[in-house]
Amino acid sequence: MFSYRHAFHAGNHADVLKHLTLLAALQHLQHKEGGLLLVDTHAGAGQYRLDHDAARISGEAAWGIAALAAAPAPPPPLARAYLDAVAAFNPDGVLRHYPGSPALLATRLRPQDRLALFEWHPTDGRLLDRAVRAWLQREPRPAITLRRDDGFAGLRALLPPPTRRALVLIDPSYELKRDYATVVACVGEALHRFAQGCYLVWYPLVGREQAHALPKRLRALAVHHGRAWLQAELNVGTPADAAAKAAAARGRAIGTLRASGVFVINPPYTLAEQLRETLPWVLGALRRGPAAAWKVDAGEARP
Repeated sequence: MFSYRHAFHAGNHADVLKHLTLLAALQHLQHKEGGLLLVDTHAGAGQYRLDHDAARISGEAAWGIAALAAAPAPPPPLARAYLDAVAAFNPDGVLRHYPGSPALLATRLRPQDRLALFEWHPTDGRLLDRAVRAWLQREPRPAITLRRDDGFAGLRALLPPPTRRALVLIDPSYELKRDYATVVACVGEALHRFAQGCYLVWYPLVGREQAHALPKRLRALAVHHGRAWLQAELNVGTPADAAAKAAAARGRAIGTLRASGVFVINPPYTLAEQLRETLPWVLGALRRGPAAAWKVDAGEARP
């Protein structure tokens, strides 16, 4: 269960979709002065070197954040904010560092906010601990906590937050098939404990029945609790050239995952329109071949 390392996938198209959505939700929620509880249940190493072996072996960032940064067309506002957030980790203008979700959240903490990070992987947990220490040295933020534990179980103890405001990111590797059912159970319990929280679930679109059933099950949970929901998916298509297909078959290229989605319960009311404005531009930069597409669906809260 510890074979997955996000360093091989940092900055790929799935990260682009996930982090665009995360930043948009955070920006909206921070318009209010009330303190936010921010939770990342599967935090990974926190930030990643794109010029080190893992990222260079996979080459996925080249067809993700690097392609986005090189896009000739002017980006819409949300994409611009995302590119600026990544650029802040690369002050010399060379794309070497990619901020994972913990880094993006940590750099946007206000004094009244709290950030809770979970990472169970022994290697990534050590790297994340080092990253958190570095963030705290540069700008002390006592409201960051790291637990080397199971984020699914750890979330339970944090809800409901004292401020009654929370943004929770749930993005396991889905390395184990049972992760899909665990995500549904985790979100269901979270809604029972704190129905007003904003819950953002990332998921891969792969050839598993559980993967295609997951957003349907999350939608059913949202409807059952009378909560608004949003589902966004990005499919960059199948690489068209033979070399890319061969690399994908060896698990060395973006072809191993060409589509992913995010499901948000209690999304900001501005999020659907932001993504509908942004994803066509993103797909124009990241399109890899046939079947490339994007979609955004949303449902309103019901009494």
